[in-house]
Amino acid sequence: MPFREVSVMDERREFVRFAALEDANVRELCRRFGISPTTGYKWLERYRREGSAGLVERSRRPRHIPRRTAAAVEAQVLEIREQSNNVWGGRKIKRVLEREGAIAVPAASTITEILRRHGRLMEGAASHPGPWQRFERASPNELWQMDFKGHFATHAGRCHPLTVLDDHSRYNLLLAACGDEQGETVRRELEGAFRCYGLPLAMLMDGGPPWGDPGGDPYTRFTVWLMRLGVRVLHGRPYHPQTQGKEERFHRTLKAEVTQGRSFRDLAECQHAFDQWRPRYNHERPHEALDMATPGECYRPSSRSFPDSLPEIEYAPGDQVRKVDSDGFISFKNRPWRVGKAFCSQLIALRPTGENGLFNLLYCSHQFATLDLREPAAGACGLVDNAKTRCPQGPQANNSSSLQLQINVQ
Repeated sequence: MPFREVSVMDERREFVRFAALEDANVRELCRRFGISPTTGYKWLERYRREGSAGLVERSRRPRHIPRRTAAAVEAQVLEIREQSNNVWGGRKIKRVLEREGAIAVPAASTITEILRRHGRLMEGAASHPGPWQRFERASPNELWQMDFKGHFATHAGRCHPLTVLDDHSRYNLLLAACGDEQGETVRRELEGAFRCYGLPLAMLMDGGPPWGDPGGDPYTRFTVWLMRLGVRVLHGRPYHPQTQGKEERFHRTLKAEVTQGRSFRDLAECQHAFDQWRPRYNHERPHEALDMATPGECYRPSSRSFPDSLPEIEYAPGDQVRKVDSDGFISFKNRPWRVGKAFCSQLIALRPTGENGLFNLLYCSHQFATLDLREPAAGACGLVDNAKTRCPQGPQANNSSSLQLQINVQ
């Protein structure tokens, strides 16, 4: 014979039937059914007053909550959450309510509970990986970070979002829907940002194209153009995306608030969505790394204007100036030196360091290599990042054994 399944309601009915008998010992019944006398008398009273309907479990929700957030405030919270594509949490929404002059602003934890009560939170989705150690430049325009967000498909092809952030303020200086990741495309888009916000002192980017050459040269025509403008070029460590952590975090926000779950016809529609969202990110969205200020409250344009025409390159009187040929070589001490095709047709200078046989190679105000004549070298090889490079094989290769070139890569 199988075991009989007994529900809580069945036990309650059985208990009150026995307890309602004229000579019933209620306390003994409570002991047998494993409940307290208080609970037993409660169910017996409800049964006598309401019959079987009184045995149904009642909600423990209070009839009146005097300190509950007003319905108008809850509606405002939900509206702000909706405008952020259901991404912003309690702290950001609290800051927006304060900025908009709301009369009664709930605590961030209360706002989180409002979102949870209305089904606007996914439990466990926002677990934090742990404490972060943040680094940032002391003032705006000391450093800009630049990168391509991973491309996504549109009905007319791929979109490659190009993004540029100010390291100090997290201000988004450029958000462009590009059709490719070529140097000329980046240069065209970046010129617009330079004309609007001025020039930074330095720019940080990874080592991939178009700002790095995976084939071996540490400089490209694009990075040489930045150096010509007086912008120092910095590269992140290979396979260390955390070097550009602000860019990576911005890309997460861009995906969550703009591109996720949406489809676009073409680049024009992508750019329209970017242009609508960008002012909201810069001037409305509170940033936790900025103590809930907006990037726009922390950013100021650069005092270094983008030049309409580039001035002539001038070097010190003691410098030895050479012009880079079409193959990326200069001639020094009657021997060819390869400095890279990125410097083709450009004037570079060899500046003595004070040590015999050691010269710094400069392009404009940037030192990008060191020429060392003191160490003998056997044979010849091409350009290698962060390594001493010997003269390439050629008609004068036998005379190049004493030349060494050290490439300086940031």
